[in-house]
Amino acid sequence: MPLPFLKQRLAKIIPTKTPNTNPQTPIPNSNYPHLFEPLDLGFTTLKNRVVMGSMHTGLEDRFYHYGKLATYFEARAKGGVGLIITGGIAPNRTGWLIPAGGTLNRLGDIVHHARITRAVHKHGAKILLQILHSGRYGYHPFVVAPSPIKSPISLFKPRQMSQNNIRSTIADYAHTAKLAKKAGYDGVEIMGSEGYLINQFLSARTNKRTDSYGGSLENRMRFAVEVVRAVREAAGVDFIITFRLSMIELVEDGATMQDVITLAKALESAGVSIINTGIGWHEARIPTIVTSVPRAAFTRYTAAVKHAVSIPVIAANRINMPQTAEEILSSGQADLVQMARPFLADSDWVNKAASNQAHLINTCIGCNQACLDHTFANQRASCLVNPLACFESEISVKPTKKPKKIIIVGAGVAGLSAAVTAASRGHEVTIYEQHTHIGGQFNMAKVIPGKEEFFETIRYFREQIKHLNITVHLNTKVDKAILNQSRADHVIIATGVVPRMLPSLEGANLPQVISYSDLLTG
Repeated sequence: MPLPFLKQRLAKIIPTKTPNTNPQTPIPNSNYPHLFEPLDLGFTTLKNRVVMGSMHTGLEDRFYHYGKLATYFEARAKGGVGLIITGGIAPNRTGWLIPAGGTLNRLGDIVHHARITRAVHKHGAKILLQILHSGRYGYHPFVVAPSPIKSPISLFKPRQMSQNNIRSTIADYAHTAKLAKKAGYDGVEIMGSEGYLINQFLSARTNKRTDSYGGSLENRMRFAVEVVRAVREAAGVDFIITFRLSMIELVEDGATMQDVITLAKALESAGVSIINTGIGWHEARIPTIVTSVPRAAFTRYTAAVKHAVSIPVIAANRINMPQTAEEILSSGQADLVQMARPFLADSDWVNKAASNQAHLINTCIGCNQACLDHTFANQRASCLVNPLACFESEISVKPTKKPKKIIIVGAGVAGLSAAVTAASRGHEVTIYEQHTHIGGQFNMAKVIPGKEEFFETIRYFREQIKHLNITVHLNTKVDKAILNQSRADHVIIATGVVPRMLPSLEGANLPQVISYSDLLTG
């Protein structure tokens, strides 16, 4: 396609300025006043303090999935979130996470990204493009790094970057930021944590250089600071730049807190608008986001940075409910709170909190079974407690035109999910459960140390049963007579799994052996 013609097409597609810079006056919220306070950045305003953090879904890497990605982000914008940060997009080929990964390097890429920004801006939210160079974490043979040290989580040993390569990479960051602005993004996030390229330059663990980009802290942070300066110069002053800063690295030879604060101050001087929190490296052996990690466990590190700089700072990691977020803000530990997986679990998280309906939030339980596990298997991410996540454009739950009577046999999470979905569409739903309680095997999972969050899913379904007027019959084993009397239009069988019987295992009859169900149920 001739370049002039392409530019003419883009001019019709791309907004000439960022829309919705003056969101509507928020409704005061008595339960979470700090959470719903706008944040004035001078040239633009965030309508609340809730950030949907960067999360790779697998939809970013192929341009033909950008319609689905736009629908996914739009659902969260419609759900009330103030600021959205995309999954990581590489500034050049060496920065790919996977071969031919997601890009915003050419003028033609703008068309696909503009679909996302238009969808988000319709609902008054802001959106940033995360620029992520994988460095030695890339899963392809073109990987580069400050020093040729192989990562334990990649097959390929990186090539050491020359100074010319470093300068061209800095220019690539700036070029991607400039294109992001043309595509309608309100800003960019520069990924400087979790062990990716910028973090690899910052850390003595992976930076063994002896030139001006290695050795002292001042030299090791030179690359990060120059990237920020180049991005700010390319994008102008009316553009949000967040920097995802590694607050604590949880690996040997990681940065000290004083190193982090020194870098934070340098980033502020270089032109960063907001500092975001990153915790740990991907190769770290210490858990940071699983269920066993206490809620808001790392906010004290964010607070240390907040007290050292004058720009806003975002808290992150294991924040999944409004009360936790409000306590972080009200105690002065951060200016905004970031959640990623909680928006997989419930796209209406913010609206429910704003309407004082936190009890109806489908809480992220930190299981990682359909988000991170899918991502590492190179599959599209979703959510164990919300299978609609990332499939919004393919599976829609719309009101029915012909309400029907539906019987569901079994009140485990599968049966409960079917019941809530059917009832929310307008069907008359009745659940039969032979035990004295709902929740099935989640009742066992929630008593395992470190899995207490599983209780939240049972709480969610219990509240939805009341909210949707679903009839539940406990202590009732369904037989043919019950089904005949019900005159149901449909019957859904959700009676759960059958556990492996112990007598089939050698040694099962020994006195010290007990089944998991007997153990967990007491």
